[in-house]
Amino acid sequence: MLKTLSEKMFLFSSGRVTLVSLILFVVFIGYVLPDQAVKAETYSGGAGSPDGSFFYSSSDLYQMAEAYGDVGRAAYVHARFTFDMIWPLVYLFFLGIAISWSLGRALPPDSRWRLFNLFPVFGWLFDMCENISTSAVMLAFQQESFMASLAPIFTLAKWIFVNGSFVILIPAFLAAIWIGRRKDRSVV
Repeated sequence: MLKTLSEKMFLFSSGRVTLVSLILFVVFIGYVLPDQAVKAETYSGGAGSPDGSFFYSSSDLYQMAEAYGDVGRAAYVHARFTFDMIWPLVYLFFLGIAISWSLGRALPPDSRWRLFNLFPVFGWLFDMCENISTSAVMLAFQQESFMASLAPIFTLAKWIFVNGSFVILIPAFLAAIWIGRRKDRSVV
């Protein structure tokens, strides 16, 4: 199943689609994320957010939920199921396509390394798990929840896979350019 998904991502990753994904990603980073950061700062009251943390504990999550208050917790949950459903799709689209496009040019079709294009998929998956678990804690505030123990694990895994995707993309892109130039020189 994962190999099939990986192969479909390679088939979909043309130069034009990669460019569109980059433009969409840049628009979100430049315009949408700053606006969301201001909104998050307002409802969090400066208490921080589990989404932006790399490490936190379940007690930290409960402290954030308490600091948010009723209105802040409702705003947090609303943001998780509106904006934070779209943003992960945007970075998944960009990272998945850009890595696939780069690895498709840098590696032979039978290389196992091509499966690294799945890293953003796992980042997206753990982001969705994070959204569900942190929202469950916010909704059931003042009630103990096993979700509070899972949320920090999902957040850490999300960041490992999302940041790991950028770590993969940069050398893959450079390798694609380098190999492309070598091919151009050999044709001449």
